[in-house]
Amino acid sequence: MAGGAFADGATLKRAHLYEYKTTGYFIFSCLVAAMGGSLFGYDLGVSGGVTSMDDFLKKFFPQVYRRKQQHLHETDYCKYDNQILTLFTSSLYFGALIFTFAASHLTRSKGRKASIICGSLSFFCGAIINAFAMNIAMLIMGRLLLGVGIGFSNQAVPLYLSEMAPAKTRGRYNQLFQLTTCLGILVANLVNYGTEKIHPWGWRLSLGSATIPAILMGVGALFLPETPNSLVEQGKLEEGRKVLEKVRGTTNVDAEFADLIDASNEAKAIKHPFRNLLTRKNRPQLIIGALGIPMFQQLTGMNSILFYAPVFFQSLGFGSGTSLYSSVITSGALVVGALTSMALVDKFGRRTFFIEASIEMFCYMVALAITLALKFGQGVNLPKAISVFLVIIICLFCFAYGRSWGPLGWLVPSELFPLETRSAGQSIVVCVNMIFTALIAQCFLVSLCHLRYGIFLIFAGLVAFMGSFIFFLLPETKQVPIEEIYILFQNHWFWKKIVGDGTNDDGLDGKKGQPN
Repeated sequence: MAGGAFADGATLKRAHLYEYKTTGYFIFSCLVAAMGGSLFGYDLGVSGGVTSMDDFLKKFFPQVYRRKQQHLHETDYCKYDNQILTLFTSSLYFGALIFTFAASHLTRSKGRKASIICGSLSFFCGAIINAFAMNIAMLIMGRLLLGVGIGFSNQAVPLYLSEMAPAKTRGRYNQLFQLTTCLGILVANLVNYGTEKIHPWGWRLSLGSATIPAILMGVGALFLPETPNSLVEQGKLEEGRKVLEKVRGTTNVDAEFADLIDASNEAKAIKHPFRNLLTRKNRPQLIIGALGIPMFQQLTGMNSILFYAPVFFQSLGFGSGTSLYSSVITSGALVVGALTSMALVDKFGRRTFFIEASIEMFCYMVALAITLALKFGQGVNLPKAISVFLVIIICLFCFAYGRSWGPLGWLVPSELFPLETRSAGQSIVVCVNMIFTALIAQCFLVSLCHLRYGIFLIFAGLVAFMGSFIFFLLPETKQVPIEEIYILFQNHWFWKKIVGDGTNDDGLDGKKGQPN
């Protein structure tokens, strides 16, 4: 299969010698660290619900509130077109994309645990400011602090989970991040559904409740061990081996520990990890992991639905309470998708989930666009049957995304990078992800207003392109040790022409480049 070639067990170095047992200590570490996803998820879910609440709109966006009440006199697509309102949502992601680079330095020098703690503290402060906001400036300030928290936690948590997990079950445990993200979205929608009935301060309760996952993650992180990979990278070899033995449940960790030391020795020779990402040997990781997958994850159109699900459903003619209820259903589909992926991704592989779901998502976006083109935009509510059909289509789309681009968009980049560029690479992953998240958040409602149903045809075309990107360029990484992923690219039909045997570095690390 094109793009599917990968090294077999004989070509890997010591993978066949790795031993592990699933221990309570390992499970505790993964569950606590994965709470970082709940920060991201809760914000994704809560912001769209709050921006559809009348009390919130009357206080901060009275113009939007008046337009909402007069929707029969204008095209329904444009009911919520307001750039300041969308800035409330997107400002968080602008903060995240800047501070993820600070997180990279902290993650590499002090460890993954330090970044997780910093992320929880910043997120807590942002939630407090938003809960007591009296004007738009306070709202934006709070959102920026939430963004700092997301920048730190999204940079560190996927790395932490991938490094702690054994190679054969890395996919399952890394996807705890996506599972808690989806659960955060679901909980946020449930909270919004309840607080929407509390007048006039229910929206404050929704925003302030973000302190709960921040507290849980911050307190739990104090008891987390650092990853063996990070400890070895910091020169704490004895401590690193002890942690490795504890999380693997065996003292026979010589092979895996030797691989960690080898990777660490290579990492220490790299003084400029961001520059090193530009070398030929790291070109696949840069293009696929740092740029392609995080960009495409947002261009599926999923986050446009997550941000504005209540707003979107109200634009379709659902009442305020009904729209929030519909959002609960769609976020539930994401949770089911994440659980499905966790159970099966290490069996069927990353490529299978990516490609199959891309085909489904393409069909759903086309169906959504055709339905809206035929039945929507006349200033009247949709027939009940059409509304139900649209909710079903969106739920199916969420389920497909929830088992593919959602979890794998974080899993695959976190397992592609070698240790010497892992922290820097993950920072670029988060940065690219947040750039496109912010752009989608800022531009979706105005695009919906002007492009109408055409915006969903654009998303359909992008999904088709990204499915092809995966088919041709991503090798299968399931059950391959994280420190031996680079071998896959040396055996890949396309990437082997670029990386060769991995010795050509273009001279970017201070070494003399090798001829092609």
